[in-house]
Amino acid sequence: MWFLLNPPGKATIDVQSIENFEWLSTEYSSALKEQKSNDPRYASALSHLRFYLADIFPALDKIVLFDHDVVVQRDLTGLWSVNLSGKVHAAVETCHESEASFHSMHLFMNILDQFSAKRLNASVCTWAFGMNFFNLQEWRRQNLTNLYGDYLQLGLKRPLWKTESLPLGWITFYNQTVALEKSWHAFGLGHNSGLSQGDIEHAAVIHYDGIMKPWLEIGIAEYKGYWSKHVQYDHPYLQECNIHE
Repeated sequence: MWFLLNPPGKATIDVQSIENFEWLSTEYSSALKEQKSNDPRYASALSHLRFYLADIFPALDKIVLFDHDVVVQRDLTGLWSVNLSGKVHAAVETCHESEASFHSMHLFMNILDQFSAKRLNASVCTWAFGMNFFNLQEWRRQNLTNLYGDYLQLGLKRPLWKTESLPLGWITFYNQTVALEKSWHAFGLGHNSGLSQGDIEHAAVIHYDGIMKPWLEIGIAEYKGYWSKHVQYDHPYLQECNIHE
């Protein structure tokens, strides 16, 4: 209804319902429930649908995936020219210890487990979800959706990672990821108040990952403007949702 009342120019909008995904088996749904996460961001099937992109969009060869809490600030056409060198995925890295975005594999994965020790390098570079570029043809060729399912089931039998989808992404796309320049994706706006204004303003996409979303009172004040300038506060729907400046 939102897009019917607010036509998006030349863009084509395709809204799909999770209930229509018949291939999302009851076995998969029960597997998510077995994770026993109290955080709906990770227990919800929506958090894991990113691993089924090749099935959701069978006619597409490439795709850019956004989380719901991002703002696109400039043209992304250049992403389609990124050379994936035969790999599946491109993302901005989070493995530099000097940066606040630093994530180490061993903090999220049980590297001491026999499975992890044999297959994973604990020092491998990690990366962020939020804005990700995928080659779906190569994804299908390597059957990564089935690989994800195998890892999901294995993680139910032994504690291989924390209960969220990020570590699952790291191992599903292990050795299948190309690093994007940092200017493509600035993240941390939902939890880190010390980000560089220059990095934010020059980023193609900014990401309010964390609990301090810009539409909440607890949002970080310095970052709210990058989101709020795009919001039609006088729109009746937003008024009904009690969203005000």
